[in-house]
Amino acid sequence: MRTELAPGLIYLPGFYDRAAQAALLADIRAVMAEAPLFTPRMPRTGQPFSVRMTNCGPLGWVSDVQGGYRYQPRHPQTDQPWPAIPASVLKAWEEAGGYQHPPEACLVNLYGPQARMGLHQDRDEADLAAPVVSISLGDTGLFRFGGTSRGGGTKSLKLQSGDVVVIGGASRLAFHGIDRILAGSSTLLGEPGRINLTLRRVTVP
Repeated sequence: MRTELAPGLIYLPGFYDRAAQAALLADIRAVMAEAPLFTPRMPRTGQPFSVRMTNCGPLGWVSDVQGGYRYQPRHPQTDQPWPAIPASVLKAWEEAGGYQHPPEACLVNLYGPQARMGLHQDRDEADLAAPVVSISLGDTGLFRFGGTSRGGGTKSLKLQSGDVVVIGGASRLAFHGIDRILAGSSTLLGEPGRINLTLRRVTVP
């Protein structure tokens, strides 16, 4: 089932079935083993994010006091190139993204039971014609989304394991975030928490 939550904001519940989720999780755990999770920090305050993260693909998103929000080709702690994006992840971009050029980054966010992500725009990419494709694994996350201006009305949606959301078109710069994690709502990870994967095209083709 495909639902348009707002122009260009597409919700595809159950895009990955349970077997596909397990295979995808195995691929992401291999990514984490090669590119360990790290805790990014806010550029101005140095405050740590409540999520831990890593990346795969030619570029990875990072944030710290020294350089701010940015994409770079190497892990900030190991200085090694990011691992390749697994084919299981690319499936969502190819079948749901509707964009002719491949993604260059897949941000992997690990949410613990208490983690949050405040309302924000994904605007660090040069190619804003490309969508952001988001994949949920593990515990349900309460997803909040609004318009392209801060302070407007918002709506909420429970994103379950295997769901995919495409943020593109007129909603490409929509504010969105995760209000809370419903701990214990999924057994996929074997522990409370949620993994969110976001595929992005960074440079203009």
